[in-house]
Order: sequence, then structure tokens, then C-alpha cells
Amino acid sequence: MTIADTTERPATRDDERIPLTRWLAVVAMAVGTFALVTVESLPVGLLPFIGESLDVSEGTAGLMVTVPGLVASVTAPLFPVVIGRLDRRAALIGLITLMVLANGLSAAAPDFVVLLGSRFLVGISIGGFWALAAGLAVRLVPERSVPRAVSLVFGGATAANVLGVPAGTLIGGLADWRTAFVAAGALGLLVLVALLFLLPPLPAQQVVQLRTLPRQFRNPVVRAGVLSTFLLVGGHFAAFTFVSPILRTTAGIGEGAIGPLLLGFGVAGILGNFLAAAASERNVRTTILTVSVLLTAILAVFPFAGRTPVGGALLLMGWGLAFGGVPVAVQTWILKAAPDSTEAATALNTSVYNLAIALGALFGAIVATRLTLNGVLITGAVFTLLTSLAVRSARRS
Repeated sequence: MTIADTTERPATRDDERIPLTRWLAVVAMAVGTFALVTVESLPVGLLPFIGESLDVSEGTAGLMVTVPGLVASVTAPLFPVVIGRLDRRAALIGLITLMVLANGLSAAAPDFVVLLGSRFLVGISIGGFWALAAGLAVRLVPERSVPRAVSLVFGGATAANVLGVPAGTLIGGLADWRTAFVAAGALGLLVLVALLFLLPPLPAQQVVQLRTLPRQFRNPVVRAGVLSTFLLVGGHFAAFTFVSPILRTTAGIGEGAIGPLLLGFGVAGILGNFLAAAASERNVRTTILTVSVLLTAILAVFPFAGRTPVGGALLLMGWGLAFGGVPVAVQTWILKAAPDSTEAATALNTSVYNLAIALGALFGAIVATRLTLNGVLITGAVFTLLTSLAVRSARRS
């Protein structure tokens, strides 16, 4: 038994009162996405510490972001197919448990090979959880509250992308990088307890089959939304994976100030998430275009206008504000375009999201290793600039 209602009922426009436990369950899933995405991108702020500790280069250490991203991109579309009619509550609880165990392995890893193995397990938990969470959140609330529920779940992811990394960086600086993974695992335990008590049974409503996934590309808006996800997220992570060394070498910011600045980046990102959610209710397509233009401009001018501590700090805040609006805006666009295939469309978008993280980080590592750190900023700007073409392709739809 759970504290939440034990029998799920369909949400309708006529619902006037939502049980508090339903909203608490949505919040628990939002914290779950925060924990998982934090774990995925946690090495971003710890690359120097991990590289020094395990005697690998920063470019090689960047594989800790690439591996879970690639695994999650495969897991996301396959997981709903594999679990079939399994209760989604049990699936989410199992995925969070796997994340906790993987973080314990990361903290105890004696060498880089074992560490990469633990990151493989993290990728499975991320891909599966992401594929289900957004679609399940909308089942817990009335239709009129769906945008708010989606923004909460993606707010957790946005907060992780822009707040979890600096928090991990601070912990790594104050203690060591292994302690940061222990802290992430402890957060996962809290999420596990919350889901056990708050999440009601969620029987499968849609049995996703492999052939239903490519069908989503027939929808021009879903197709454009997925492509937008790839370009925006890939461009962001091509640069953001190396944000710590960029701040040190390009902007001349001391190592002790990077953690607090990334926390400011996080606050800006959270604000961007909720601003984009509100703007998306009016015109989601324009919101995506605005975010892509702003992100492109910031990445493009950073190598030139970010050469001082003040300039670098200001551009970093703008970067967080812009990227904070990406997940909720694109996912809202996709959910509106595929109301009868939310689980399949979300799984597809999740797959591409994580593939973009992996390939963006990998491409950034190649550019950083063979060219310059500033080259990853220009690379990211090129990716995000192309988003406007993807959005325009779906204009008639």
C-alpha cells in the first residue's frame, strides 16, 4: 500500500480537487529526474579531480558523460517495449534503485575502467526513467494541470543540468570527487523512499512496440521537435562539458570561484525553465526559436566577450537562462503534437536527448583535444543555430 490513492482514475477537465498526494508524487518524480540528470552530468564539474586521481586526461575523463548518454539513448526507446505491461510504479522504483547502486560503484571505483562500467549502469537508469516520467506525470493530474506537471518534471531536469553540476563541483572541491558520487546516491535513496510512499499503482495504458517508435516521425511536429532536441542539447553539451576549464583559461576565473558561478548558472536555468513554460502556453514554437537564438548568440560571442571574469560570469548567467528553457519548451511542443502517443513520443525524444548529450560531449572532447577549448563554444553555436531551420520545417503544422 502507498499513501497515495491506490486506484488510478483518468484525469479530466471536470476534476476540481486534486489529492495532495498526487502533486507530491509529481514532485517526487521531479526530484527523481533531478537526481538522475545530476548523476549523468556530475563529472562535468569534476573532470580535473577525476583526471588527476585516476591519471587520465580531461578529454578521456569526458567519456564519463558520453557513455551514459549513449546507453540512455538506446535504453529510452527500448525500455517501454521490454517492460510491456509491467506497472510503471515498479519500473520507476527499480530504475532509481539501479542508480543508487551505480553511484556506490562509482564512488568505490579503483580505476577508470570500473568507473566507466558504473556509468554504463547509470545510463540504463536514466534512459528508462526519462522515457516514463513525463508521460506518467500527466496521468496524475487533471488535463488543465498538465502543463504545470510537465514543467515540474522538466524543472527537475533543468535544475540538474544547471544546479546539480555546480553542487557536485562544490562537494568535490570541499571533499573529493568520490564524496560527490556518494551524495548523489544518498539523494537517490531519498527519491526511492518518496516514490515507495507517494506513487500510486500506474498500470500500463499503452503497450509500446518497436514498430510504433519510428511511426512518430510521421508527425512533422514530433519530427521537428526531436531534431530540435538533438541540436540544442548537443550544442549545449559540446561546450558545457568543458565549462570549468573554459572559465579558468578563457575568462581567467579562479578555481575557487567556479563552483559559486555555476550555482548562479543554475539559478538562471531554473528561472529560464519556468519562463519558458509560461511562454510555451502562449506560443511554444516562438519560445523554442527565441531560446535557440539566445543560446547561439551567447556561445558565439563567449570567446570574444568572455575574456574577463566579469564578461565570462555575465555570459554564463545568460547561458543558463537560455538553456533552462530548452527541455520544457521542446517536450511541451511534442506532447501537444502527439496526445495519443505520449509514452512513445517521449521515449523517442528522451533517446535523442541522451544521444545528443553523448555525441555533443564526444564531439566537444575531440575539438578540445585537437583544436582549442574556445573551439567547443563555436561548435555549440553552430549546432544551436541550425535549430531554427528544424522549427521552421514544421511551421505549417
